[in-house]
Amino acid sequence: MLSCDICGETVTSEPDMKAHLLIVHMENEVICPFCKLSGVNYDEMCFHIETAHFEQNELERSFERINTIQIRTSDNRKDNTLQCRMEVNSSVHSACASNHPKTSPQSLPSDDTLKHKAYSENLTESRKFLKSREKECDLSKIKGSIYETVYSPPECPFCGRIEDCSQDMENHVKTKHANLLDTPSEDHDQPLYDCPMCGLICTNYHILQEHVDLHLEESNFGQGINRVQCSRDLELAHQLQQEEDRKRRSEEARQEMGEFQKLQRQYGLDNSGGYKQQQLRNMEIEVNRGRMHPSEFHRRKADMMESLAIGIDDGKTKTSGIIEALYRYYQNAATDVRRVWLSTGVDHFHSSFGDKGWGCGYRNFQMLLSSLLQNDAYDDCLKGMSIPCIPKIQSMIEDAWKEGFDPQGASQLNNRLQGTKAWIGACEVYTLLTSLRVKCHIVDFHKSTGPLGTHPRLFEWILNYYSSEREGNPKVVCTSKPPIYLQHQGHSRTVVGIEERKNRTLCLLIFDPGCPSREMQKLLKQDTEASNLKQLRKFVGNLKHKQYQIVAVEGVLSSEEKIHFQDAHLRPS
Repeated sequence: MLSCDICGETVTSEPDMKAHLLIVHMENEVICPFCKLSGVNYDEMCFHIETAHFEQNELERSFERINTIQIRTSDNRKDNTLQCRMEVNSSVHSACASNHPKTSPQSLPSDDTLKHKAYSENLTESRKFLKSREKECDLSKIKGSIYETVYSPPECPFCGRIEDCSQDMENHVKTKHANLLDTPSEDHDQPLYDCPMCGLICTNYHILQEHVDLHLEESNFGQGINRVQCSRDLELAHQLQQEEDRKRRSEEARQEMGEFQKLQRQYGLDNSGGYKQQQLRNMEIEVNRGRMHPSEFHRRKADMMESLAIGIDDGKTKTSGIIEALYRYYQNAATDVRRVWLSTGVDHFHSSFGDKGWGCGYRNFQMLLSSLLQNDAYDDCLKGMSIPCIPKIQSMIEDAWKEGFDPQGASQLNNRLQGTKAWIGACEVYTLLTSLRVKCHIVDFHKSTGPLGTHPRLFEWILNYYSSEREGNPKVVCTSKPPIYLQHQGHSRTVVGIEERKNRTLCLLIFDPGCPSREMQKLLKQDTEASNLKQLRKFVGNLKHKQYQIVAVEGVLSSEEKIHFQDAHLRPS
């Protein structure tokens, strides 16, 4: 059995002892921090330091106490103090380590006698080393220099005052600078100020103000970022809105242009030609469809060119004698009619190939003019006049505009009617009649005056117009009143009379230019039936357009009155 000289552990063989020394004592070697002693256990090393190095050990402990005091009294000087202590300790340890190198484990003795001898020698050498160090430098001076390096009198962090010890410095700060501390001194009762943003308690108003300013700066910085982002969002939203508005305006302009072009086509202002072009085009269509012989086409074309040249209607759409036929009918039949009033003689004109779809205003003017030409009261202003063709009527209206009549209406139609399919209405008929010195006026029925959108006042007005003359009490009254031009949205007709039925209801007798001659000629038969009058009769429930306008002729204008209307330059209302 072999026993370890260092720790006394027994092993069975020499290889086991070598392994024990390598594992237990080589890797966990205990070395004296002050001298070269090694190879002893922990308890022996503690005894060695207490006996051989007592003065150095006490100095180390003094350093630790000084450092502890420095840390408590001044946090501002902590780093420097620790650095100084570390440097001093380092210098002492390095000096000891450099002067006393380690002892190699292979040089350790193998028996108890050698171990105790080496231990005694190490103790003796440690004492000799300390005595030699004391001879080289006075130990008290070393202690003083190290203490001065590590410890210095505390200095006030607020005013720079130096006190002898940390306790005096603590009292100084609490009494002289209590207003700068978070907790006020017990001797001074000062108000506390709470931060409205984070709740921090301050003892000084100015400190609180600076603290709050920091909050505001942070808030302003955040708000500035938010404002930048908000500005970018607003700019993007503005760009999107502008793009949307641009697309909307473009779409509205496109729709408006489409509606305008539609209205131009509807009212004959699309530069697609006038009466002559439409007449020829429609006759060619009839020839192509086999409904008109080519010879008939050329004959009608020649008649049209002649009519246009002389400006007189060719009469191919005219039906005469209807008023006389109506008079006979009411005398012999119509037992359900109490009374009827008829205008003076009127010729019916209907639309032709040249004006179909837009010429109703011109045809109604021809009807009204045909009645005036049969009335002797208007010979003075219409002397030698014949029924003009539609292009001639357009030319006559343009001449009236040039004389100064209805400048607003002329502007709306671009001062041009010839060569177009432009519609005319009550105002243009009024303008033309006034320029011919025919006295007339326009009456507007701009809203419904009865149930279900009807216009009973319109019927009453027409009844008063025809029944104003004293005619006695005959069933059929042929008045001297011309027919009435009746206009509503999209169409116009001519009122030639009115019935008062036995049930006191009223019924207008109306000539429609949309009714062809073959239908109107049925009224000329001797045995006319009531069913043939169906196309003429219009009861209150049949007229439900939103607005109506009528042009009623009242007589002849003198030359002075014509000049007055000419100078007025006002559109009648």
